[in-house]
Amino acid sequence: MLRGLLDGWEFPKGLGFRLGGLLSLAILPIGLISVIQTLHLSREYERSAEIALLGRTATAAAGERALLQGALGTADALGPAVLETMDNPRACADIMRSFVQRTVNFAYAGFTRLDGTSECSSVPGVHDMTQDPAFKHFVESPGTLVTTSMIGSEDGESSVIVIQPLYRGAELLGYIGVAMSHDMLRSTHVAGLGGDSVQVLTFNNLGQILSGGQDGKASLSDLLPRDKSLPSLLSRSETTFSDYSAQGERRIFSVVPVVPGLVYAMGSWTRSESGIAGIDKTRRTALVLPLILWAASLSVAYFAVYRLVLRHIRELRGQMRRFAIGDRSAPPPILKDAPTEIGDMSATFHNMARILIRDEDAMEAAVNEKTVLLKEVHHRVKNNLQLIASIINMQIRVIDHDDAKRVLRSVQDRVASLATIYRNLYQAEHLDSVEADRLLMDIINQMVNASVGPGTGLRVETDLQPLVLMPDQAVPLSLLATEAFTNALKYSGSGGDGRPPWVRMTLRSESPTEAVLEVENSTGDAPMAEGTGLGSQLIDAFASQLEGRTEFDHSAGRFSMRLHFRVEPVQRRPAAMADVVLTSAARPGSQH
Repeated sequence: MLRGLLDGWEFPKGLGFRLGGLLSLAILPIGLISVIQTLHLSREYERSAEIALLGRTATAAAGERALLQGALGTADALGPAVLETMDNPRACADIMRSFVQRTVNFAYAGFTRLDGTSECSSVPGVHDMTQDPAFKHFVESPGTLVTTSMIGSEDGESSVIVIQPLYRGAELLGYIGVAMSHDMLRSTHVAGLGGDSVQVLTFNNLGQILSGGQDGKASLSDLLPRDKSLPSLLSRSETTFSDYSAQGERRIFSVVPVVPGLVYAMGSWTRSESGIAGIDKTRRTALVLPLILWAASLSVAYFAVYRLVLRHIRELRGQMRRFAIGDRSAPPPILKDAPTEIGDMSATFHNMARILIRDEDAMEAAVNEKTVLLKEVHHRVKNNLQLIASIINMQIRVIDHDDAKRVLRSVQDRVASLATIYRNLYQAEHLDSVEADRLLMDIINQMVNASVGPGTGLRVETDLQPLVLMPDQAVPLSLLATEAFTNALKYSGSGGDGRPPWVRMTLRSESPTEAVLEVENSTGDAPMAEGTGLGSQLIDAFASQLEGRTEFDHSAGRFSMRLHFRVEPVQRRPAAMADVVLTSAARPGSQH
């Protein structure tokens, strides 16, 4: 189906289209290699950018990591002191208070029992911690924990507390907590990571935000991926991903562990600050550049082929077309600035055209000379026949015997018919054919003028359709028509009912290869007169030469002779009407 569709179009058959197809196949592997390599490099670059983002996020949270790890170490260090002073809550509280006063990083330190009471803390008094979120999380899942708590905060806001369980042997006694403010954690973030829109926050394994944003909680919601919870991001630790923020901005997010299993840091980056925006351009370029390379290669190749081949071939084709339709004014010029192969072809065509023009001129001169000679022969034969007819006519005038005059007149008619044939031959435009209708009309007019006198009332009717014959057929046909018309004139009688006698000759074509000649005459009521029979013998002889058959019909008041003969085709191709077949004759819309 595709092949049939392409066969109906012309442009796929052109050299330019086929060359473009071959070049496309040649460039295709290079383009594929370019795309594959570019995509591979873009993936490597993307991976490098992701690793860089993870490193920048880890660097930003490095201070917080040190602070949290220090808090975990402090909670471990306070454990033995708590165990020693557990029976003396005042001494234990003094230790906790002294510790907080010596450090600036922590706002609270204390021990909380499993029942929720806290007597050993940096905050004076006995405290009920059962409602504290940190206590609830510890009861649900005893173990090391970094979470938020309301203890140790002076402004009513929550703080970040690091919890370490305290055991005596295998017995869990409670937990030691060391708390610090959110601002303390946020202050440890490294600034200047790439721009004002770069944000880093930390959260624990429960999804609670511990610190983040440049201006506190006011911008925390802008940092989070839209429609994603923080616990769901734990599976993406040590990775980067792209998503929309709560404000609908496309951002790059990176997640790294700060304290493995407890605290994580998430960085939020715009695509331009992350460096991944350039990767998108690189990937688009990976597809665009091969297309540009393909288009440029095709353009250069087509221009080169047009300059070197196509324009010369088109010029040579134009020369051939003009030469084919008959432009013989001068040999086509040899193409200049053409490649050697095309130049040789143009020179060969130039020499061929020059030889053909020379031979055609010589042939035309020879044909003209032979035509003149042949017409001269026909003219002389016609003159000789007319001279013989004149001599016969002179003889008729000096003879008194009527039968002899009639015989000589019939001979004169036959000679005059032959003279008419040769007159038509040398007057005809083409010597290889004769217009039979015109020839028979001349013979009829000549015989009527010579044989039918005034006052006889004889009516001569003709119906001669155009018919072109070879001279070999025209001569016996005209002689047969002469004999038949002579007999018709000789034996024509009354037309009946007082009408004058009549003679009719008809010539028509029944098919492209068969024609009919019919000669009729009126006979009246009188019987047919007997003749010598020479006319009938001549008619049969001429019909045999024409390979035809004759039919005679003598009905009431009329007699007819009908000849059916085969028409030989005339091989005549006038120069003005000759068909010229060009190389692009089958091309729709072609003009020459």
